[in-house]
Amino acid sequence: MAGTLAITTPAYAQMRIDVSGVGASQYPIAVADFTATGQIPRNVAEVVRGDLARSGAFRLVDPQMSLNEASAIDFLALRARGADAVLAGSITRITDGRYDVRYRLSDAVRQASLGGESVLVSEADLRLAGHRIADWVYEKITGEKGIFSTRIAFVSKQANRYRLNIADWDGENIQTALTSSEPIISPSWSPDGSRLAYVSFESKKPVVYVHTLASGQRIAVANFRGSNSAPAWSPDGRTLAVALTRDGLSQVYLVPADGRGNPQRLTTSSGIDTEPRWSADGAAIYFTSDRGGSPQIYRMSPTGGDPVRVTFGSTYNVSPRISPDGKTMAFVTRREGRYLVAMKDLVSGTERLLSDGGREEAPSFAPNGRWIMYATQAGGRDSLMAVSVDGRVKQRLTSNAGDIREPTWGPLPQ
Repeated sequence: MAGTLAITTPAYAQMRIDVSGVGASQYPIAVADFTATGQIPRNVAEVVRGDLARSGAFRLVDPQMSLNEASAIDFLALRARGADAVLAGSITRITDGRYDVRYRLSDAVRQASLGGESVLVSEADLRLAGHRIADWVYEKITGEKGIFSTRIAFVSKQANRYRLNIADWDGENIQTALTSSEPIISPSWSPDGSRLAYVSFESKKPVVYVHTLASGQRIAVANFRGSNSAPAWSPDGRTLAVALTRDGLSQVYLVPADGRGNPQRLTTSSGIDTEPRWSADGAAIYFTSDRGGSPQIYRMSPTGGDPVRVTFGSTYNVSPRISPDGKTMAFVTRREGRYLVAMKDLVSGTERLLSDGGREEAPSFAPNGRWIMYATQAGGRDSLMAVSVDGRVKQRLTSNAGDIREPTWGPLPQ
């Protein structure tokens, strides 16, 4: 059997994350150990600390104490250690086996509460509770949405086995949605995070599937003559833009995400059109085409019309990814024989390089637009790299599960 459908947690799947760089400014915060009743299987405060530290936006200060959400806080002592804020909390196991996690964030400068919440979670979701608390703190301090409770999908290859994996944003809590002896490529999250579209070669040709994660069920939504590839979701989750060769050279089509209905051809050119991506507002589709003689990125309306060329300055610009606010495009460009991730301001037209490895591919924006993840290769080994859009902070994810590539960042939790 070529493919196995299941959500499993492989025993071998371990990721290592290496962080370098810091943000332009770092907010000093103390995250105290949460007080607990009885033995707690997960250090929630440690998860919060790890998230905030890896973001590059915070400098952690050791409070040298455990505090709960109702503790009287010695703000002067915390200020003396350099903290501008302190997070305190408690974890209590209740009678139904769940855990009541409470927390409060306080401004150590003004000596005032900034708010707090209480969440009830199962034991399996204690780590997720830590991510959600970190999201809450991040938004409270920076005014922007946190991405710590988001997930990523990626493909790993070990020996002759391919796996479509899902993990927390930091590479932990890996689960496998599909295992196959044939290649799996181009995973793409649905806008609500409940489904993944991807290309599988298990029938000895590329076919686009939509996979419902909760049930493990999937349907083939593009299985036409020739190649079916490069799925990208519309913002409403009803339509996929795909690249098909059913009528000759690769062209961009629209197909229903439920697999019902006929494909609608969007591009018509004498070149190869592929890698479509929707803008966040659904008003445009960006794609790669060599219609002008070299691979470049174009933009057009999803209702048709003449495409407009977007990239210049290099004879090779591919893999467009549009930021959630629609203002920026990440893409892969070839410069002096090296394949690098670049960012282009779609208003001013200015470009800058974000990577320096030279063998990069498949960029993907975080749902708050502050990070870009991509695949890279160094020393003959594939890994994933996440870089802040200002280029200051980088996180490299490596795995003992073989080569990892094709990353795609999931949406904010619903």
